[in-house]
Amino acid sequence: MHTVIEPKILYFGTSVVLISTLNENGTPNLAPMSSAWWLNQSCMLGMGSRSQTVQNLLREQQCVLNLPSIDLVPSVEKLTLLTGRNPVPESKAKLGYQHEANKFGIAGLTPMSSHLVRAPRVAECPIHLEATIEKVHSFEEPGSLVAIEARIIRVHVDDALLMDGYANYIDPAKWNPMIMNFCEYFGLAGQLSTSRLAPVFGPASSD
Repeated sequence: MHTVIEPKILYFGTSVVLISTLNENGTPNLAPMSSAWWLNQSCMLGMGSRSQTVQNLLREQQCVLNLPSIDLVPSVEKLTLLTGRNPVPESKAKLGYQHEANKFGIAGLTPMSSHLVRAPRVAECPIHLEATIEKVHSFEEPGSLVAIEARIIRVHVDDALLMDGYANYIDPAKWNPMIMNFCEYFGLAGQLSTSRLAPVFGPASSD
């Protein structure tokens, strides 16, 4: 039995990402988002075009995609209604957003230097992905959304997540990402079974 519904959003479950960028004055900005999907060495980011993060991405053409584990939910929550835009756009002000210049400090997170981009990494996140911006696509025109193609140029992974005996593989049993599932935070409940769709050492996609 299936029922036709009209859900407000279609967040069926994607990873939360903390995007670090540089503001025009050289200070760091940090913003959580959850509309991200991955393919080979690239990531597509879905965001509101009027956000400070998008303005920084368009200008700097680079960023760091920091992937938090579930223990960082309190830090992500502290960033949720903050924006680097000053003054705060009217549309965001109506939702309760406030300007904050020191987002790292407010969230209790630590900036650390990146290798290939100017934006800082988030020390507390187990995975840091340094990235450059390849393309920006308008989304759902007319509208204020953009889809941003980011190419990953360097990957930093906490040693504790690496697969035993393999230098370049993350052990999925050790990685517990923060998932946004219909605007609620979830972790992983554990492996259900092995997969023939995309085995760790096999092809990246299925035909």
